[in-house]
Amino acid sequence: MEISQIALNQGLTFLTWTTGIVLIVVAGFLIKLIIDISALAKNLKETSNIVNTELKPTLENVNEALSSINEIIKNTNNGVGDVKTAIGKFANKTKLISGSIFGGLLNGFATVYKLFKK
Repeated sequence: MEISQIALNQGLTFLTWTTGIVLIVVAGFLIKLIIDISALAKNLKETSNIVNTELKPTLENVNEALSSINEIIKNTNNGVGDVKTAIGKFANKTKLISGSIFGGLLNGFATVYKLFKK
């Protein structure tokens, strides 16, 4: 019975040491993981600050460019409206003139026809 007691004690001692070593290794990896996560969080904070400071002027420039483009579009729209109005007026005057000319031609042909008819 003494031999089995000694073997049991040696087995439990080996298991205790092995468990302790494994726990120390796992704790070391956990500490390394926590340090890496802390460094990552610090880098993310610095990156977000850099992006924030660089993004504001960029967004202001984009906003200014969009305002300029909007003004150009409004001016173009007004110009197109003015051209449409001018073309419409020109077309109306052309219709009046062509109507007058056509009417005059018809009257002229009618007069000539009447002269030849007599």
